[in-house]
Order: sequence, then C-alpha cells, then structure tokens
Amino acid sequence: MGKRVNFFILTLIVLIGWFYSKDYPELISQIDSGDTAWMIVASAFVLLMTPGLSFFYGGMIGKQNIISTMLQSFVALGVISVLWVFVGFSLAFGESLFGIIGNPITYFNFNGVGLEPNPEYTSTVPFLLFALFQLKFAIITPALITGSFAGRIRFRAYILFMVLFSLIIYSPLAHMTWHPNGLFRNWGVLDFAGGTVVHMSAGFAALAGAFFLGKRKVQIHEYSNVPFVILGTGLLWFGWFGFNAGSALGANVDAVLAFANTNIASATAMITWIFYERMMGRKMSAVEACIGAVVGLVAITPAAGFVNIGQSMVIGFLAALISNFAIHLKQKSNVDDTLDVFPSHGVGGIVGMILTGVFAKEVGLVNGEYETFLYHLLALVITAVFTFGGSYLLYKLVDLILPMRVREDQEIKGLDLSQHGEKLD
Repeated sequence: MGKRVNFFILTLIVLIGWFYSKDYPELISQIDSGDTAWMIVASAFVLLMTPGLSFFYGGMIGKQNIISTMLQSFVALGVISVLWVFVGFSLAFGESLFGIIGNPITYFNFNGVGLEPNPEYTSTVPFLLFALFQLKFAIITPALITGSFAGRIRFRAYILFMVLFSLIIYSPLAHMTWHPNGLFRNWGVLDFAGGTVVHMSAGFAALAGAFFLGKRKVQIHEYSNVPFVILGTGLLWFGWFGFNAGSALGANVDAVLAFANTNIASATAMITWIFYERMMGRKMSAVEACIGAVVGLVAITPAAGFVNIGQSMVIGFLAALISNFAIHLKQKSNVDDTLDVFPSHGVGGIVGMILTGVFAKEVGLVNGEYETFLYHLLALVITAVFTFGGSYLLYKLVDLILPMRVREDQEIKGLDLSQHGEKLD
C-alpha cells in the first residue's frame, strides 16, 4: 500500500506541473548575453558539486556503505529539483511574509518564473536562470548533512527528512538572508554565497542528527577509497568557483574577486591543515589535505565578494586551525558525527560568518564599524538555534512516521545490501 501511495503522490505532482505549465515569450530585450552565459556555466558548476560531494563522502566511509552514502547525496538532485519547482523556490524567494518566509503561492510550480529578468534579484539575467542557480544551492545543502549519519539511516526516512528540511529549515533561511525584504538582509547581514544558508544550516542539522541517531554499532573507521576523496575534493573545488563567483549574478568584477578569493582561501587552508598536522606529530595525509581544502572553501563562502586577497588568506588560515581543533575535540567526545560534518561545515561556516563581519569592505570591524559585526553574531545565534532545534524536531517527527535508524543486523551488514540490494565487488 505504501509503495502505491508514493507513486500516486509523484504522479499527482507531475500532473499539477503539467496543468500549471505555460509558454515563455520569444523576445527578451533586457537580457545581457555575457551575464547569462556565465550564470548558465556557474549553475552547471554548482550542480557538479553534489556528485563531487558523493565521491568525497563515499571515499571516506566503510566499504559496505559506499553506494548508500553516495546515493544519499546524488538522490537530492532529483528530489529537491522537483520540490523546488513545486513550492521550494516560492518559499525562499516569494513575496515576503514578515521577512521570514516567502508566500508559497507567489511562484507556485514556477508560475511567474519566466525568461524576463526580475530586477529585485538581477536585471540582466532571466528570472528562470536565477531560480535554477538557486536550486543548486538547495540541492547540496541536505546532501551535506548525510555525512553525519552515514551508515545508519533508512533511505526512505532520509528522503522524507530531506523534503521537510528543505521546506521548513532551508527555505526560511534563504529568504531571510537573500530576499530583498528578508530579516537578516534588512539587518545588513552579509552572506555572499551561503555561509549561513548552506553550511551553518547543514552543520547544525548534522549535529542534531548525530545526537538523535546515536553512535554507530561499529566504531572502527577506515577510508574505503582515498582516490575517491581526492576526486571529490577536486570536483568540489572546481564547482565552488560557480558557487561563489556565480553569486555575483553576472560576469563582473565581483565575480572575479569571489573567484580569486575562493581559490586562495582553499589553498591556504589546505597547506595550513597539513603542516599543522605535521607539527602536532601526525602524518600529512591525502585525506587531511582534502579536508583542509574543503574547510577553506566553506569559510570563504560568506565573505567571497566582500574581502580582499590578503584577508581571504587569513580566513583560510584561521578556519583550518579552528576546524582542525574542532574535529579532534569531537573525536574525544561521545558525538558520532561520522564524517565530521559539523566541525568542517558548521564550524567553518561560523568562522567565515564572523570574519566576514570583521573584514567586509567599508562595514567591517577593521574599518571601525561594529553594527554589521554585531548583527552577524545575532544572525549566527538565531541560525544555530533554529537549525539545530528545528532539525532535531524534524528527526523526531520523521521517526514517528518512518523509523529513521536501520536495525542492528542491517547496520552490521551494511546499507548497500540492506537498503539497496547492491554492493561493490
């Protein structure tokens, strides 16, 4: 019966989409071809990050859970794409309700999301392209969370959690941060490409998931495929240029600055990480280099278009040290965040947001301005409480509908076989 209900719901969504579909006008005069070309490319870059993340996570998990871990990231491409068209984009960027969330009717099923630019967001790029660019951010955010509970969650329950998280946690954060009438934006909070919306939300949701689901039955952890981790990091680094430079919403000087800052912050964080590991008497491993690079990418995300090259180096340097310390502190705790999502993305996002308030040109603390910095701290606290508390409640709700944790025998057997009937030879 449950399988039939799921198929019926999917069929109903498709039929509603067809009913509300419409043709677009053929002549659009306001579009800038250079900006549009760059945003198409940037959107493709960001989409590639999710498969990159699946390789990154897949290489770090045990061999009996590689497929399940990679699929948990990859399936977001399908689930969130449909959800975004249906109502997600409207909740994130629709008519503002109290500066907290968008009206779900505004762009329901992409109604009103056409080829004409929307000057509220960009005057030179089709509104449809803007919506698709933002879709890629919505896709990767729940995928990031999966590293915290890899190896112990039911696949169907995860899909339900992903849907609820995207609607109830991600969309309000995106609205508050990036909508012209959003609460955080009206406070002057600066988040160029998603330090709050993507990385802090995923990090705190991951922490909540680790608390809720508890420890794995088998704590021994060996990397299954280090070349996968390196490949995933390369794809993430490549895609992050679209993530950050694309957030300039055009082929302009802000895009160039964000592009440069993205590269130098990640490079600085990577070499800081491995040399700090050596200084502490640990080996300079490939996996540690990759983790350091990703932490640098995370930390520069909110600041990418607001700081200079030297400041981006400082951000990468400090983020590497702080996240490295957080990972080793977590390893001594009882929290089983399997792939260190919170110390990497949560802590990295926090460091990036704070340092954005410190270094941001004209309004940062280094320029004698304190208001933006204080609002960043306030937004950070609100985001932490909202995403951790809200996600924990969502885990509880989903668990009442579909038990979230697999049985002990399924966990020991591995999720590849128990959840998907597949395995690596």
